[in-house]
Amino acid sequence: MKVVVVGAGPAGARCASLLAARLPEARVTLVGEEQAAPYDRVALGKLLTGAADLATLTTHGHDALAAAGIAFRPGLRIARIDRTARQVLGTQGEALDYDALVLATGSRAVRLPLPGTERAVLYRDLADVAAMRAAAAEGGDAAVIGGGLLGLEAAAGLAALGMAVTVVHPMGWPMERQLDDGAGARLAARLGAQGIRFAMPAMTAGIEDGGVRLQDGSLIPARIVVLAVGVRPETTLAREAGLAVVRGIVVDDAMRTDDPAIFAIGECAEHAGVVCGLVAPALAQAAAAAAGIAGEAARYAPRPDAAALKVSGIPVWSAGEIAAPDAESLVLSCEESGDYRRLWLRGNALVGAVMFGETGDSGFYLDFISTGRPVPLPRAAMALGPEFIGDAA
Repeated sequence: MKVVVVGAGPAGARCASLLAARLPEARVTLVGEEQAAPYDRVALGKLLTGAADLATLTTHGHDALAAAGIAFRPGLRIARIDRTARQVLGTQGEALDYDALVLATGSRAVRLPLPGTERAVLYRDLADVAAMRAAAAEGGDAAVIGGGLLGLEAAAGLAALGMAVTVVHPMGWPMERQLDDGAGARLAARLGAQGIRFAMPAMTAGIEDGGVRLQDGSLIPARIVVLAVGVRPETTLAREAGLAVVRGIVVDDAMRTDDPAIFAIGECAEHAGVVCGLVAPALAQAAAAAAGIAGEAARYAPRPDAAALKVSGIPVWSAGEIAAPDAESLVLSCEESGDYRRLWLRGNALVGAVMFGETGDSGFYLDFISTGRPVPLPRAAMALGPEFIGDAA
């Protein structure tokens, strides 16, 4: 049996490893577009600041892949899929046969359709980090367009390297997809104390020689501009091969596409109308696909989204529905420590939660959100954590 996994990110590397272990007689080939061996993309910020090197971030080295029986093809860009011949074809004429194909092509960073954005550096891979480190070596001003997680990570990294950084964000607080306004404002204030400035809400008009021009006419000075405004699932191969694609590549519970020989996992896949953007569900999808290819019962069962993150050393956590308009909320805030949490309840069920600072009760809240079990009375005690609701939990 020949299995080809296209994409050597966390999901692809995990799937290839599981397949090699389950099917020792199979020929498992892992294709990576970058020259590097699979590495922890979530930890790119450590590479940016110099807190870690590539060897430290490598999760599946060349020797380890070979020892596991995985044929690794780095630096190979796949141009198309021939579903009739069951082959993937590289841009230089390479051809790899498959009995089962796993697409783990991830996402591509979005480049805004505005004047001058071709000057900006994206923040997605090793080449982007190298460009940012080269610019930081000369010092000066930097601007980051986008106040999501990647944008803040880029800003913190450049600031740690000595640059004066401004984050330009169209919303009133950063990380609005994971945090409510209360947690977001606290995060911006804490990062501000570390020297990172914010222009928000602010809309970008374009990028010029001197920096970022805003729609109000003001200029944010910058020698380097980093664009971190989101990602789109990389579905080009699947779409051109005629597979079903909506936002991502449409898959069933076994991560199988509408071609029974082709699977899709990670950020490029769309399961039950949802495209995942976190590592944990991507790895769960990799396990489901590997099991299915090995002939085992396979079913990917997503859990409510939960993001446990450290932004420049500041812990934040969120899960479920954030700021649901039809839910009531409970807020606990400590001015002395800066800790903050907010819970959203619909009826007698916890449907969402955000924490800033102290996040030790995250498992407690995630359990209520995941299971839907009733919140004990008095409901207000939920904001204080498990030790305050006693046997009712």
